Amino acid sequence: MKISYKTYLNYRLKQVSFHGILTFPLYVQVTFERKTHFFKSYYFELFSKERYFLTVPGTSIAEGPGLLQVIGMETEVIRFIIEKYKDDFSLEIFKKAYAYYSKDLCDELESDFLAYLFTFFYDEGLPALAETIKTGAKCVIAYELVRDLKTALQKTIYDKLIANSVYYAPPYLPAYGFMKATKRWPMLCLTMMEWEQRDTQKAFRSYVSNHYPEMDADAIIAQIKKGSS
Repeated sequence: MKISYKTYLNYRLKQVSFHGILTFPLYVQVTFERKTHFFKSYYFELFSKERYFLTVPGTSIAEGPGLLQVIGMETEVIRFIIEKYKDDFSLEIFKKAYAYYSKDLCDELESDFLAYLFTFFYDEGLPALAETIKTGAKCVIAYELVRDLKTALQKTIYDKLIANSVYYAPPYLPAYGFMKATKRWPMLCLTMMEWEQRDTQKAFRSYVSNHYPEMDADAIIAQIKKGSS
């Protein structure tokens, strides 16, 4: 069985900005039995988002992911899928597996968590803050936003926000907190490929027990499995 793959810049398309640098979009090519599948790089799209570029006002600090780091992540997930399905590989199987295993779990959970924040602040009589979060969230990581809210809000409101999230929001906070404890900026993501490893979920249970004792780690894992299946 011969499977070949490569990442490449698609010169047929218009250039796009990758954190201020013009480049052609990154694509992936996989060939098997003389048939080839071309598709956009998931990680190029993910790490192109504004929130993955850090600038510090008044300084020269400006840091974000590089193309080589993105290519490295693509290579890792492609090799994983090829090895996992080596006995019954097909391009159809690959397409479905790539769409699943490459996904960043934190990114998948974030949009619904932001919707929770929006509703929470409206219910608390803070509609301007709710609208500000809704509009500006694309530029920041929601987890970091919540950390700042801990300083900015009255303790009673902040504590209520966290307590209610256990029941009305997806488990974004424990998932992101767990990921951040093991990864380094700027490649902050937790892929489904990583998440489904037994050691990862074992470490996640320990993290939840230490940082979110009011939450049930097994229930969170079951919730994520149901939502991603």
